[in-house]
Amino acid sequence: MLVLVAPGQGAQTPGFLTPWLDLPGAADRLGAWSDAIGLDLAHYGTEADADAIRDTAVAQPLLVAAGLLSAAALGDVVPGAVAGHSVGEFTAAAFAGVLDDTAALALVRKRGLAMAEAAAITGTGMSALLGGDPEVTIPHLEKLGLTPANVNGAGQIVAAGTLEQLAALEADKPEGVRRVVALKVAGAFHTHHMAPAVDTLAKAAEELSPGDPEVTYVSNKDGQAVATGAEVLSRLVGQVANPVRWDLCMETFKELGVTALVEVCPGGTLTGLAKRALPGVATVALKTPDDLDAARALIAEHQN
Repeated sequence: MLVLVAPGQGAQTPGFLTPWLDLPGAADRLGAWSDAIGLDLAHYGTEADADAIRDTAVAQPLLVAAGLLSAAALGDVVPGAVAGHSVGEFTAAAFAGVLDDTAALALVRKRGLAMAEAAAITGTGMSALLGGDPEVTIPHLEKLGLTPANVNGAGQIVAAGTLEQLAALEADKPEGVRRVVALKVAGAFHTHHMAPAVDTLAKAAEELSPGDPEVTYVSNKDGQAVATGAEVLSRLVGQVANPVRWDLCMETFKELGVTALVEVCPGGTLTGLAKRALPGVATVALKTPDDLDAARALIAEHQN
């Protein structure tokens, strides 16, 4: 049983799309998407520096485009389930046929702009906590006024809040936490700080006619499979200001009987979590086109 997953914000690095644009048709596809959403994805994926692609309004459509481009390069894939981490849920929605590629990119472009605007109201950010027990860590974060914005499983929780609150966390780590690592994001995503973006995204979503998922779509909200396109779209809107429960997504993968997991470009983060939380599950992360053959071999062996 194969699961296809898409990473979230912070996975991008300067130039990461460069080798993908050498694949047949890739540059044309990216150019069409760029025209559709009014953003030069090729420039940001190949030439822009780290600060430029850290911009929420750029990073989010760039990541979705990268995921779609790399998945297309795999050829025909019929996964048993799909899921995405945070903004990766838009990539997963396209995989599942809930939104077409252009609609997913247009909506995520509006999401990124709205979240960037919300993030500009107050200085906020996110930090990953490595190690520790969630039963100890989460109350400690709440005591500091922080939100456990991503509960990722495999001993990783991401805290979000104001820069002052995150500085206090650095000075006062929860018991058992080995490290606190600031993430390459520009706001406290999946917290109440993003409430203004929810309203904007809800209005944009009203213009869409989503299809029902053609494969099992596993939601960040609670790790549950979602049966209708309308519910997927509703969850994509609300998830902007609610925590990501990737730990529960992986629990659902287990229940579904996952045997293999492929993470689309820029892969690495979710396969790393899977290696710790899903022992025995074969994984491939698409970082460059050099990884395509290994992914295709895994898919041929494990897809339904």
